[in-house]
Amino acid sequence: MRYRLDLTLRSAEGALVRVLGAAERRGFRPLSVDGETRPDGDRWYLRMTVEGERSDEALRGQLAKLHDCLSVEVSPCT
Repeated sequence: MRYRLDLTLRSAEGALVRVLGAAERRGFRPLSVDGETRPDGDRWYLRMTVEGERSDEALRGQLAKLHDCLSVEVSPCT
């Protein structure tokens, strides 16, 4: 199943690598990644589409535990 992730991350070195690694370790394959920063520069807004057989809660829970991840929203892709 495909899911869309909307994340808010701290603007920290390695934050994207940690998010991608957590997704892959939970059995999700990243299909697309898009992000932007705002003028204040201390937050990064990331949109990611992933595909996997596990539940979205498994991924949401693990990403929410990351220090750099301030918020996570997961929704099924239609």
